[in-house]
Amino acid sequence: MPELPEVETVRRGLAPYLEGATIDTVTLNRKDLRVPFPRGFVKSLEGRTILSVGRRAKYLLFRLDSGKTWLAHLGMTGGFRFADFRFKEPSRYYEPGADIKHDHVVVQLTHPARGKLTLIYSDARRFGVMDLFERDEDSPYLAGLGPEPLGNQFSAEEMAARFAGKSAPMKAALLDQRVVAGLGNIYVSEALHRAHIRPTTQAKKLVLRSGKPSARLELLADGVRTVLTEAIEAGGSTLRDFRGADGGSGYFQHRFAVYDREGEPCPTPGCTGTIRRIVQSGRSSFYCPVCQKP
Repeated sequence: MPELPEVETVRRGLAPYLEGATIDTVTLNRKDLRVPFPRGFVKSLEGRTILSVGRRAKYLLFRLDSGKTWLAHLGMTGGFRFADFRFKEPSRYYEPGADIKHDHVVVQLTHPARGKLTLIYSDARRFGVMDLFERDEDSPYLAGLGPEPLGNQFSAEEMAARFAGKSAPMKAALLDQRVVAGLGNIYVSEALHRAHIRPTTQAKKLVLRSGKPSARLELLADGVRTVLTEAIEAGGSTLRDFRGADGGSGYFQHRFAVYDREGEPCPTPGCTGTIRRIVQSGRSSFYCPVCQKP
C-alpha cells in the first residue's frame, strides 16, 4: 500500500495540472470502491474549480472553490493518470493503453493554461476510498490523525509523550496513525534501522524517567524525517503496484537498508550483522540484530 512518500509523489505530479482547473463532468463507472461514493458526489464536483492539491498522511486532498474537499485514498492498487497526456520527463510518463475495465472514475477538466484534460482513477482491487466533506474534522478518515512527520509538530518530545508507559513494540507504535500520520511498514523499518532501534523494543523503553526522549528516540525522529525526505526525492518506492501520477516508477527501493533484504549484510559501516526478518502482527519486519540492539 502506498505510504506517505508515494502519496506525496502523486500529489506533486497532479498539482500542476489540477490546481486552477475546473471540473466539467464526472463519470462513475461503478457505485463504489471499498465503500460507496458519497451521496451527491458527482453533483458536488461538477462545475467546481480545484484550488489546491494537498495531502494529509496517506490521503490526497483536492480543495474546491465551494469550500468542500474531495478526499482520495489509493488503497493497494489505485492510481490517477491522464487519458491522453504524456509527461515530458523521459523516465516518468504514463504510456496509454491501461486496462480500462479498472477505470472507475473519469473526470473531464479544463485548465486555464493546459486546456482540456481527462483524469482517470483506476483501481484493480478497489481498495481505494473517495470522500467529500466541508471540514477536515468532519471526515472519519482524518479525525484523530497524529502529526505529519515532516511538519513542525512532529518531534522526539511529541513521540515521548505518546510512548510514555506503552508496552507496545516500536514497530506497532510507529504504525499507529494517531502517533505519526502517514508512516507504513517500509519506512518504519528503515527509520528504526537508522536509529539503531530493534522493532521489538517496547516504546516506553525510549522514554526517560523525566518523560523526555532518550538519545535513541531523538535519533529516530531525525531518521523518520530523513528517510521520508529521501524517499520523496526518489519518487517513492515501487513495490508491485505503485506508480506515480505520471505512471512512472519510484526508485527508493534501490536504497533500502533493511526492508526486503533478509540474509544480506547490514549496510551500516563497520557492522558485521546480517539482516533478519520477523513477523509482527502479520507484517514483515526487517532489522539488523547487531546494530539494532534490544
